Amino acid sequence: MSVDILAIGAHPDDIELGIGGLIAKLAREGRTIALLDLTRGEMGTRGTPELRAQEAEAAAKILGVAHRENANLPDGGLANTSEQQQKIIPFLRKFRPAVILAPMAPDRHPDHQAAHALVRDANFFAGLEHIDTGQKPHRTPQLFFYHPYFEHAMPTWIANISSHFSTKMDALRAYASQFHNPSGQGPETFISSKSFWDSIQTRAAYWGSRIGAAHGEALYADGPIRLDHVPGL
Repeated sequence: MSVDILAIGAHPDDIELGIGGLIAKLAREGRTIALLDLTRGEMGTRGTPELRAQEAEAAAKILGVAHRENANLPDGGLANTSEQQQKIIPFLRKFRPAVILAPMAPDRHPDHQAAHALVRDANFFAGLEHIDTGQKPHRTPQLFFYHPYFEHAMPTWIANISSHFSTKMDALRAYASQFHNPSGQGPETFISSKSFWDSIQTRAAYWGSRIGAAHGEALYADGPIRLDHVPGL
């Protein structure tokens, strides 16, 4: 298998929060996409890992993505170690993406921050012949990064998701155990509050306003991006 995009999140729902609109847009443009959650979200206050897995599958279908897998790394225990890199490398070699979208650092959530370095380094080692997983080596040439919650710096670029924002929100509603849900069970958390739910719209509208669009999502690069044509010409 070889996909155009492999989107990676530390927890189920990270991808939808950070780049759900972009994933929906790319899927509808015919790009092949796979999603990889690094943990099952088992440390979450609300719901169960089993329910979270069902919600993740439902969200993927809403976004138009057929392939979603989970690396079963420890929620609350992500770390850029050789052991955890070895768990991710088989997925990178299986999907052989042209582009990886992964969490950005710094981030207030330790798992998000750890996932940034973990994915970056696993991608490097996935290209080495002497790491044997029974698969051909593959190093993805282009990585971009996103924040699931709140940005800490000006992004490298902003994706126009105006026509796909409603799909992003529908995918997030699939996580009924996690986000604002008046009929939901369990104690209120930061992300289950009405104010957090409203902030998703505010955040997308803000980034959209920076590029003259209704809604946008921010992405980052670790280094310079090749430009073959000047935008606007």
